[in-house]
Amino acid sequence: MIATRPSGLQAGIIAFAVRFRGIVIALATLLVFYGVYGLTQAKYDVFPEFAPPQVGIQTEAPGLGPEQVELLVTRPIETAINGVPGIQSLRSTSIQGLSVVNVFFDPASDIYRDRQVVAERLASAAQQLPQGVQPPAITPLTSSTSTVLVAGLTSDRRSLMDLRTLAEWTVRRRLLAVPGVADVLVFGGDTRSIQVQVHPERLVQYGLGMSEVLAAARQATGVRGAGFIDTSNQRILFQTEGQALHARDLAGTVLVASDGGRVTLGQVADLADAPEPPIGAAAVEGKPGVVLVVSEQYGANTIKVTRAVEAALDDLRPALTRQGVNLNSSLFRPANFISTALSNIRTSLILGGILVIAVLFLFLFNLRTAAIACTAIPLSLLTATLLLEQLGISLNTMTLGGLAIAIGEVVDDAVIGVENIMRRLHQNRRLEHPRPEGRVVFDAVLEVRSAVVYATFAVILVFVPIIALPGIAGRLFAPLGIAYIIAVLASLVVALTVTPALSLLWLTGRAEEIADPPVSNWSRGRYLHALERLIDRPRQLLLAAGALTLLSLAALPFFGGGFIPELKEGHYILHMSAAPGTSLEESLRIGARVTSALRQIPEVRSVSQQVGRAEKAGDTWGTHYSEFNVDLVPQSGEEFEQTQGRIRQVLSGFVGVNFSLKTFLTERVEETLSGYTAAVAVNLFGDDLSMLDAKAQEIARVLAAVPGASEVQVQSPPGLPQISIRLRNADLAQFGLNAVDVLDVVRAAYQGDVVGQTYDGDRVFNVITILDRDSRGDPARIAELPFKAADGRFVLLRQVADVSMTSGRYQVQHDGARRLQSVTANVAGRDVASFVQDARAAIAARVQLSPGSYVAFAGAAEAQSQAQRTLLLNSLLAAVGIVILLAVATRHWRNLLLILANLPFALAGGVIAVMLTGGQLTLGSMVGFVTLFGITLRNSIMMISHYEHLVSAEGRTWGPETAMEGAADRLVPIVMTSLVTGLGLLPLAIGMGDPGREVEGPMAVVILGGLLTSMALNLLVLPALALMFGRFERGHDVLDEGGTPQPAPA
Repeated sequence: MIATRPSGLQAGIIAFAVRFRGIVIALATLLVFYGVYGLTQAKYDVFPEFAPPQVGIQTEAPGLGPEQVELLVTRPIETAINGVPGIQSLRSTSIQGLSVVNVFFDPASDIYRDRQVVAERLASAAQQLPQGVQPPAITPLTSSTSTVLVAGLTSDRRSLMDLRTLAEWTVRRRLLAVPGVADVLVFGGDTRSIQVQVHPERLVQYGLGMSEVLAAARQATGVRGAGFIDTSNQRILFQTEGQALHARDLAGTVLVASDGGRVTLGQVADLADAPEPPIGAAAVEGKPGVVLVVSEQYGANTIKVTRAVEAALDDLRPALTRQGVNLNSSLFRPANFISTALSNIRTSLILGGILVIAVLFLFLFNLRTAAIACTAIPLSLLTATLLLEQLGISLNTMTLGGLAIAIGEVVDDAVIGVENIMRRLHQNRRLEHPRPEGRVVFDAVLEVRSAVVYATFAVILVFVPIIALPGIAGRLFAPLGIAYIIAVLASLVVALTVTPALSLLWLTGRAEEIADPPVSNWSRGRYLHALERLIDRPRQLLLAAGALTLLSLAALPFFGGGFIPELKEGHYILHMSAAPGTSLEESLRIGARVTSALRQIPEVRSVSQQVGRAEKAGDTWGTHYSEFNVDLVPQSGEEFEQTQGRIRQVLSGFVGVNFSLKTFLTERVEETLSGYTAAVAVNLFGDDLSMLDAKAQEIARVLAAVPGASEVQVQSPPGLPQISIRLRNADLAQFGLNAVDVLDVVRAAYQGDVVGQTYDGDRVFNVITILDRDSRGDPARIAELPFKAADGRFVLLRQVADVSMTSGRYQVQHDGARRLQSVTANVAGRDVASFVQDARAAIAARVQLSPGSYVAFAGAAEAQSQAQRTLLLNSLLAAVGIVILLAVATRHWRNLLLILANLPFALAGGVIAVMLTGGQLTLGSMVGFVTLFGITLRNSIMMISHYEHLVSAEGRTWGPETAMEGAADRLVPIVMTSLVTGLGLLPLAIGMGDPGREVEGPMAVVILGGLLTSMALNLLVLPALALMFGRFERGHDVLDEGGTPQPAPA
């Protein structure tokens, strides 16, 4: 029973838990069951949503060249979009017949509102676009990784046109109906159309022009409604039919009728089902076919969507098999890596958990006390996962990493309470008149809680800089910090409620079961013996610790740097770039050779190829560009690296083409950083395209000479073969022609004009008027293209225009509405940060830029540099907050300095650990240092606070005996916390090269190294320094809530 009402929030919470312990334990049990259920419903992924909110805009501009698209389409759209609130960057690409503009917004913005505002701006911009340009369209909203599955269709019996028709009208339709699917892109195959393939010589023979053919085809395929008739008692609808639905129907369409007879379309053109002019192609295992790329909606659950898509494909598989179509539904399955990565992390957590339980039992040597401490782990972690789910954060490698790091603090919260309760109960039972055990438990919990609260909030302040990281670094690592903070706060609540409730239930009334643990007794004795020899030598200890710290800090400048390690996903994206202007057929032929060579590697499971682009896709690749999906059998991290070496060796045997090999997630991260699938991008800005091309070639040569450079490419290389048609206005006027009439005929002749549509069941196919294959396949015949003048005469193109072969570019790129040319490179054999430093110096020394142009670097090195600068600045601000917090918590500024003295020594251990594991400072390593500082601060705070408690609350006299006794009291909690944290992270550190552990592995290594040195300083150096430098006086204990604890429950 409560004698008097306890004062303070913590005392009230503890009193409630002690009085209503049954309710507390029941609620905790329900939380466990609900948390386990929540895990089955949670969203799982490899990474958090790391790309900023973006809106993609595509505008089809049939027939226009890249520079015309830039001037007439892209510029007006950029002008309309600029000024939309929240825009961070604006990138665009203009290629033949297509403009793609990508708008990136502030991460805090509402993507749905952003899309609405952009749509409103586009509505006005569409009115300014030239005639014939289609209205701008916003692409579907997808997640950061976008792709959820890649499947392929091949057949020995069906044509490529049949495959494409099946893919478009059967498979794609079914997949789009799957919940969570945003879009399905179809690469390859032949898109069916009915073509009016005009023979120019026949037009001349019959005295007809192309415009007459176009008009007749439109009229023959037109659809008109006739409305309805109302009678006195019903409404009767008209169903009109009559448009030509087949090529044979179109052939009979009359072009001209006179007394001399009729001329039909079939007399001037060949009419047939034929493929539309392709913009892309695909192959599966080197065989031409169709590839479908399924993308998921923003915020969708990748694993659930993948399973639903696979179920839909399995439903279709029997029907496809009956038609002689082979379906390969596992060309690329990102969910494989998600499952592997999460499984590896989960295994690490389980192994760590087993080691933690073993350590707890070893030190506490009591099943009940160990069970109470272990209870905090599932309760705190399950609470954290439930809250993360409510915040919309998926369970991924980063959040699980944060939970793994928090295990030490979670257990420490419980161990501090349980160990103090057990010790106070043991002492109470030796008294002649023992106090009520409920009061002892209450006092024991309250005795250490205030110090723990200060330590907890100091750790939270340490993690604030991680949450505040900018850009992609923040979006990747902020969930780790959030998960850690939530878990630590949850463990604090558990320590205030569940721990005292269970202690009162399991530890009271059992005097015979509570004894000093043998390991604790043994270690305490050995520790006191060692401390007796060291406590009078603070200067020597400080000198040794300082020397080690200075030596380790001196090694920092020699470390390499990187953003994130390469992820071992078991799948590669291989990019192949041939000379601009390479045809689809040639790209497929080279691709078949590449596929055959790759399939000789035993670890390669499948290979598919996508050439060019798909309709309505966000990519702007030309026919010279290919992307391969190279899927591997399951492997360890070391085997993965060996396979990568064999793949690179195979690719080195191909000359005349450039390759870039990346894992999927690494590519997506790099593409988000710079817009390119490369580690380093050098962007050259200017207005003169010719100058940009020339200087880009210079930069590429300089970059290739920098040690470590690989796969150096100019992203928009000139040299695309073009046919220049320059109209002569004087000659046009002589024949009574205008420019638009001529250009319309050229476009219809070679690109084709869609004049109508026909229907086959629920399928719709275009009717296209175009030149016959022989005429449009011969560049020499372009100048002989005939036109019908106003007076009926026929004029050849060469009579009104200069036709010549020239060289041009296949795309024009903008960043921030400014023209740019980019040179990209990957790095091999060294770290990215030092490579960029050397590249900057080399370009500055050897490339002379023209006025108005400048170079800007982008990519992983720039992102890491920015993240490190921000992390350092935010850490300094957090340090100020921590100092203020500690100043409030401690009695004297000297004690504050004692707490902070451990940080450099912890840093030294982390640096040594990095040195021993390769000397690479990734962003994960930097986050590891921040985490390490938080753990170190906590241990130091608890040591100093215990000293203050012994002197202030228990009336001890400060001296060597009190210093050693206080340190011995904290020995078990400090060693247990360090061991629990270290052993919990040990599987991550050991398996740092395996899938899913690539980011947390380096972080775990830093924490393990720092824990060793900080634990040594806390236990061996800090007591001696405290004896020499600390100030502990009797009186009110600032760290204790309300001074002497109030009477507690019985």
